[in-house]
Amino acid sequence: MAERGRDLPAMLRFLARGQARSSADAGGAELIMERDGSRKSFARATVHEALGRGLVTRRGTTFGLDPAGRAFLRRAHAAAGDEAFAAQHGERVSETHTIGAEERTVRVNAEQSPLAALARLKGREKTAFLDERAVAAGERLLADFTRGQMQPRVSANWEASIASRGSRSGGDGAGELTEAALAARLRMERALDAVGPELSGVLLDVCCFQKGLAIVERERRWPARSAKLMLKTALAALARHYQPPATGSQARRGREYRWRAPGS
Repeated sequence: MAERGRDLPAMLRFLARGQARSSADAGGAELIMERDGSRKSFARATVHEALGRGLVTRRGTTFGLDPAGRAFLRRAHAAAGDEAFAAQHGERVSETHTIGAEERTVRVNAEQSPLAALARLKGREKTAFLDERAVAAGERLLADFTRGQMQPRVSANWEASIASRGSRSGGDGAGELTEAALAARLRMERALDAVGPELSGVLLDVCCFQKGLAIVERERRWPARSAKLMLKTALAALARHYQPPATGSQARRGREYRWRAPGS
């Protein structure tokens, strides 16, 4: 009888030891995987989550562990015994980010948030794939998305409205919003305008709608592993909007001060 694998990390650990084949698919809530005489059953929802987040690859009936899945396991192993990792399994955890002079605590699901997963991803040189400014920008966009009470019916039209800006009517219920919610929507609109229509969609998909990268690539018909790079570029542009670099005049004043200081 197949041993029951009850969670996402268990399935990733099973695949870390080698590719596995699924048995004849008879439907139902579970999928049985076999590898070297070892069999385990996993909730079909867990398999779909792993595929959607790009942690696992699938070719026909063969499943394998994606590099993102190995990174997930490394983070889990490194954080074993840590309070944040203990809270990760199906729980929401608090993360604090500094945005300008403001320190903001955001409640996130560390296991399900694609942005949180990427924030923990390390490159070959052990450097973070996303810097702190990029992660903070994504969380700030999500905060305004939440404060703006953006429902799927309303927010589904945002990307199109950015690409072709026209006169707005009150049909989205803006008249019923609180001042705080309306201000959040306006901040979000300005941010997405600044990023531009080419990059705003992936920000909405990942940061706000919490879609996995593989799902984004499939829906947008992008090449495999391209969503991660597009998101990184989009977050960099968003961070520049929230924290603009010094203007030319400010930079010149700084250079003049440094040039005059020795002779003063």
